[in-house]
Amino acid sequence: MKIAVMGVAGRMGQELVRAVRAAEGCTISAAVERPDSPAIGQDVGVLAGVGPVGVAVTSDALEAVARSEGILDFTTPKSTVEFAGLAANARVVHVIGTTGLTEADEAEIAAAARHAPIVKAGNMSLGVNLLVAVTRRVAEALDEDFDIEIVEMHHKDKVDAPSGTALMLGAAAAQGRGVNLAAHSVRARDGHTGPRRRGDIGFASLRGGSVVVDHRVILAAPGERIELAHLAGDRSIFARGAVKALLWGRGRPPGLYSMADVLGL
Repeated sequence: MKIAVMGVAGRMGQELVRAVRAAEGCTISAAVERPDSPAIGQDVGVLAGVGPVGVAVTSDALEAVARSEGILDFTTPKSTVEFAGLAANARVVHVIGTTGLTEADEAEIAAAARHAPIVKAGNMSLGVNLLVAVTRRVAEALDEDFDIEIVEMHHKDKVDAPSGTALMLGAAAAQGRGVNLAAHSVRARDGHTGPRRRGDIGFASLRGGSVVVDHRVILAAPGERIELAHLAGDRSIFARGAVKALLWGRGRPPGLYSMADVLGL
């Protein structure tokens, strides 16, 4: 499968290059960066530390998509919306790991999915998607005596909060409870907030150092507490999951899919 990696100079972009190189039956067909990136013109394999692959980094996303059967995209919301349109026109698979998307961004991606398969998830790892499924089941089994708090920690350079994965977990908990997350979500607490409202789903975002990503779902009731956690020590788990999703999406009908679909969850 011929694969284009978008945002290739970033940490996840380079992990994606390594994952594509390691995957059987996959080849890097193109690599894209912003026009002012110092990576433009470099061999993408050299950039990612896997040796020359004969593909130079370009800023021409249209050409990159045209040369590919699928694209891997862990970039920015603005770029992801642009790439979704290009992938839809070319009828190629688009795997999206970008977070921080607005409702308007989501609507444009959903529109693009009417023309090509899109796999979108706040987290591509097997472990996290199992955690999402477990969180939904546990929230369904327990009543509102159990307060739900979601705590996530990322490296100091992450720019959005809560993380896409934290929001996935919150959505799963809300689904299990049969409530609307937007109506029961608490994103910040500061000052005299009063007592916790029954049924709320709280979020706490921590940032620091080189932490890859930690997520915890805490269900606390009088006298007892349940904690569900996923701790990632290596970004390669997300890259491998993204490549798996891209291969799964090849030949699928247009539509907006999730990692739960890919993993049969």
